[in-house]
Amino acid sequence: MSDFYREPQSSDSFQENNGYNAPFNPHPMVPPTNNKAVASMVLGILSVVIPYLGFIIGIVGIILSSLSLKEINRHGEQGRGMAIAGLVCSIIGTMIYALIIIFFIVVFVIAASSGDGDILSEI
Repeated sequence: MSDFYREPQSSDSFQENNGYNAPFNPHPMVPPTNNKAVASMVLGILSVVIPYLGFIIGIVGIILSSLSLKEINRHGEQGRGMAIAGLVCSIIGTMIYALIIIFFIVVFVIAASSGDGDILSEI
């Protein structure tokens, strides 16, 4: 009758050797985060913050985020949200500074075509 109340034994040799009754479950492997996604997010934020260089930084951020999204889809890595955030911030930063540069070019062309010697008096 004492065998009736005995704990069930596992067929796993690890459990038999160590006396554990619970199954051994290792921690699941988490895929690594894509480094290009992190870099694209940082460059996207910097493209919004840094004046005038944000245009060039934004273009590099757009390229890195598109590369990282392709690698994430291919290899199953983490970092998709960071890559998308980097893409959005890079596009916004590039557009802001592109509009500023276009505005300055238009202002200087209009001021130069007016024919006055003092360009700053018209602005």
